Amino acid sequence: MPALPKLDHVLALSDDVGIIQHATESVPNRSTGYCTDDVARAFMVALMYDRLVPEQNEAIHLAATYLAFLHDAQLRDGRFHNFMSYSRTWLDDVGTHDSVGRAMWALGYGMRYAPTQAWRRVCRDHFNRALGAVDWLLEHHHAQAYAVLGLTHACVAEDNGTYRRALGALAARLHEIYLPDPQWTWFEDEMTYDNGRLPEAMVRAGITLHKSAYVEAGIAALDFLESVTIEDGIFVPIGNEGWYRRGGTRARYAQQPLEAFAMIDAELAAFDADGRPERLAAADLALAWYEGKNSLYVPMGVGGGCYDGLESTGPNRNMGAESTLARLAGAYTMAECRRGRNASHGEVLRDDDPGVRST
Repeated sequence: MPALPKLDHVLALSDDVGIIQHATESVPNRSTGYCTDDVARAFMVALMYDRLVPEQNEAIHLAATYLAFLHDAQLRDGRFHNFMSYSRTWLDDVGTHDSVGRAMWALGYGMRYAPTQAWRRVCRDHFNRALGAVDWLLEHHHAQAYAVLGLTHACVAEDNGTYRRALGALAARLHEIYLPDPQWTWFEDEMTYDNGRLPEAMVRAGITLHKSAYVEAGIAALDFLESVTIEDGIFVPIGNEGWYRRGGTRARYAQQPLEAFAMIDAELAAFDADGRPERLAAADLALAWYEGKNSLYVPMGVGGGCYDGLESTGPNRNMGAESTLARLAGAYTMAECRRGRNASHGEVLRDDDPGVRST
C-alpha cells in the first residue's frame, strides 16, 4: 500500500466557508467559489481521515466547516443550493440533481460516522428534510445512486421504516432501468461519469434491503464495467471526451480521478456481497491508477493533491477539489479495508459533543 496521503492540499483549498472548487496547478482559484458537490465529498473525506488518524485535530475542524456549509445550503423544501461565489453569495435558486444526491449521501454518512451525537443529530435533521426531494431525483440516475448510498448509511445509523421505504423506491427505479443484455449489461445506453456508483448503489441497496435480485444486478453490471475498463491489468476508465455509447467506441482520455474512487467503492461493495478476493484485487488496480499504474504510467497524486485528469498528452496539472478528494477518499477507503476495520470502529462517539477536540 502507498503511504497514506495527508490533508495538506485540502487545507490549502479550504477556508472558513468551505472548499474552493478549482485550482491553477496547486494554487486555489478563488474566482471559482464553492459548490455543495465538493463540500459534501470533503465532509466525508474529513470524517474518513479522522477515523484513520484520530490524534489529528485538523480533520475535525475541516468537517465542522463543511457541515456548516451544508447546513446553510439546504432550502426549505429539503433540496440544496449548489454554487456559491467567493463573496458568499448563492448563485442558483436550487442546485443540480447530483448536488442534492451528494448532499444526501454525505448527511447519511454523517449520521453513521460523525464523531459526536450533536453532529449526528444535525445530519439526521437535514437528511430527514432532504427526503422530500427523493421523487425529484427519480429520473436522474447518478443522483439516485448518490441518494441510495446515503440511505444505506442512514439505515445502519437508525433502523427506520421511512428510510427503508425511500431506499426501496430509489433502488426499484434503478433496477427498472437495468439492462441485462450480455452485450451491454448496464443501466443506461451510455457510460458517462462516476460509473462505478451505479452498480455500487445497486449492490448496497440489495444488501440493506435483503433483495438478492438487486445484488445480482449490481454485480453483473460491475463485471461488465470491469470488462470495459480493465485492460492487461491496468484500470483505464471511460474518458469524458465522448464517453462510451452503446454500439460505439469508448473514449480513452480525459480520464477523471473520480472514476477510480467509484471503482474502489463498487468493488468493495461487491466483496461484501460475494467475498471474492478478485474484488479486492480490482479495487487495488483502481487505487494504483493514482500512483502511476495507468495508461500513460504517470503518477496522478502529488503530495496530498491529485491532478484533474489524464489526457492523451499527459496529466492536467491543475489540482482541484473533486480530483483531490477522489484520490484521498480512495486511499483512505483502501487503508481502512487493509487495516481490517469494520463499521463499528467508525461508530464510537467521543465525549466532546461540540465536535472539536481541545488542544
